[in-house]
Amino acid sequence: MEELLALARKVSEASEVYVVSSEETPVRFEANRLKSVQSRESVVVALRLIKNGRTGYAVSTGLDNRQGLLKSSVDTAEFGIEAKFEFPGFQKYPAVRVHDKVVLSVPIEDMIKLGELMIERVRRHNPDILCSGSVVKSLYRVKIMNSSGGKADYELTSFGVGLEGTLVRGTDMLFVGDYESSCHPIDIESVVATVKRQLEWAKNQAEIETKTMPVIFTSDGVASTLLAPLMSAFNGKTVLQGASPLCGRVGEVVFDKKLTLYDDTTIPYRPGSRPCDDEGVPSQKTPLVLGGKVMGFLYDLQTAALAKTKSTGNGERGRGSLPQPSPGAFIISEGKTSLAEMIRDIKEGILIENVMGAEMGNILCGDFSGNVLLGYRIEKGEIAGRVKDTMVFGNVYELLKDIAGIGSDGKWVASSLFTPSIYCPKLSVATK
Repeated sequence: MEELLALARKVSEASEVYVVSSEETPVRFEANRLKSVQSRESVVVALRLIKNGRTGYAVSTGLDNRQGLLKSSVDTAEFGIEAKFEFPGFQKYPAVRVHDKVVLSVPIEDMIKLGELMIERVRRHNPDILCSGSVVKSLYRVKIMNSSGGKADYELTSFGVGLEGTLVRGTDMLFVGDYESSCHPIDIESVVATVKRQLEWAKNQAEIETKTMPVIFTSDGVASTLLAPLMSAFNGKTVLQGASPLCGRVGEVVFDKKLTLYDDTTIPYRPGSRPCDDEGVPSQKTPLVLGGKVMGFLYDLQTAALAKTKSTGNGERGRGSLPQPSPGAFIISEGKTSLAEMIRDIKEGILIENVMGAEMGNILCGDFSGNVLLGYRIEKGEIAGRVKDTMVFGNVYELLKDIAGIGSDGKWVASSLFTPSIYCPKLSVATK
């Protein structure tokens, strides 16, 4: 990295080398059986430089061909975007704990047993279900070095367990599932409990009418329905382009006062956390919504410079691509209402766990619509059964302007979203 940086400094005004290496061991199951055990390693090397005021960029899978990487980066600078940012110099990074050596020592045999036990316990509840799943352990090492004297070097471990089940009853297909991850080794209790609860609630089928009615989104329901418009709205690049509905509304109460939302990549032992972002900017907690009031947006170095503000430490690279503003750990604060209390409050409504295709709406405007892949009718304060052939549609800003309750059941969905259940008084529901 030092040699590559030295070469780049000779032909550019500023430069940066980014290297991420990964070791991943996924144990996968299909049709209730072990399907595969793999171990794979990868390395991504990215060189970004500023030449004649423009950004040049190139990616490789190793540091062997440094001259070739340099040439490609210099060549792209001729057509690159105008660089408005400066690479950060020496930084003090927060001590964010994201590495647990115990993860690396978990034997493959134990991972296989964990997956088999997960499937066995779900099938004990319903022998007819066809399960696929995974138990995955990973190690990531990130190194960043730039010509301004900035340096970062950290390791992150990840351990995840997931299960998807399909239950076929005649022409009907039921899809259930859950996933948990951490920087620590984790057990299967939460995943098994969630899938069993889904199977129990979906045991009966219930009819539902086409009309506007109260809705409860579980944590997974929030993720599959409301997340995409919110992430887009708080993306500094979208704001800079004037495409976010929240543009120019900092300090304004846009959402219900019960809603508080922030990004925090300093939370210990979460796979979305880190001491710095992929540009070497220190991690921080960034308020986005406080008591319904818009507080700010997420920026990387380039978008922050264009917006005449500072990076929030949210520059993220997908497989070594150019940094883009992206949430690290998107967090909706918990409320004080239990899911059971929300359900008891509804005479007639719907509880949503998974919507398919919601992101196909006009995300920039906050619109969503999609098929309810997994949802239930609520009748007289109880789950009456699973709904079929049902669509929901609405606008995230209208929906979150009036919130009846926020749950005390916050949960990490995948690795980068923490959200409780959210209860809204009305949502448009359509059925055949």
